[in-house]
Amino acid sequence: MHKRSFWRFAALVCVFAVYLLLNEPGTAEAMHIMEGFLPVGWALFWWVAFLPFFLLGVRKLTRITRDNPELKLLLGLSGAFTFVLSALKMPSVTGSSSHPTGTGLGAVMLGPLPMSVIGSVVLLFQALLLAHGGITTLGANAFSMAVAGPFAGYAAYRLIMKLNGREKLAVFCAAAVADLMTYVVTSFQLAVAFPSADGGVLASFAKFGGIFAVTQIPLAVSEGLLTVLLWNWLKAYSPQELSLLKRAAGGGSER
Repeated sequence: MHKRSFWRFAALVCVFAVYLLLNEPGTAEAMHIMEGFLPVGWALFWWVAFLPFFLLGVRKLTRITRDNPELKLLLGLSGAFTFVLSALKMPSVTGSSSHPTGTGLGAVMLGPLPMSVIGSVVLLFQALLLAHGGITTLGANAFSMAVAGPFAGYAAYRLIMKLNGREKLAVFCAAAVADLMTYVVTSFQLAVAFPSADGGVLASFAKFGGIFAVTQIPLAVSEGLLTVLLWNWLKAYSPQELSLLKRAAGGGSER
């Protein structure tokens, strides 16, 4: 990636970050599920469920950077995109918040496993530096945003590319589906931890999911459009690096 292209890309991301920051509500409670909100048993369960994906992702990222060290810049850009979007929050269900996730782009570029590492590192930094989320709930938050979201987004991308080969539509759907799946899983996590007295887990899932949908559906559409814009920029200014990264990572199909 040429130096001039990098700075243009960085400026574009900053413009969108400023725009979203100026248009977001001024208060927010947490990054997904806040510190101490989950019962200890469920917090431990989601840590155990998340760790295998993290370890496999570390292996894949190690191989990518060892074989193609020149791709580290694009890996960093993928992480920065996820960090910027996921830091833009608005209050939602009690003890949680809604926001873009930014994981769809990385899932298309890298495949879903590396995003389990990048997404969890983003969540850790935000928990430690911005007081969004927490360590006890990091396993649950990482499973929803860094595992379930990227896998769902990657599957959507591959399905659309296989059906009609429309790359822009596939990238849009990957970003939107990754965003929405994150909150479907978050709704499930909250539902099983706090089942309703009337109706149990299903009733709680419907309640949490319904509240999230009000804010998350328009956010998912907006994230999809922004991701397509950045994807087109990368295709125009860094096609060789992007193609090499996708081949090395086993990401989206080449067209």
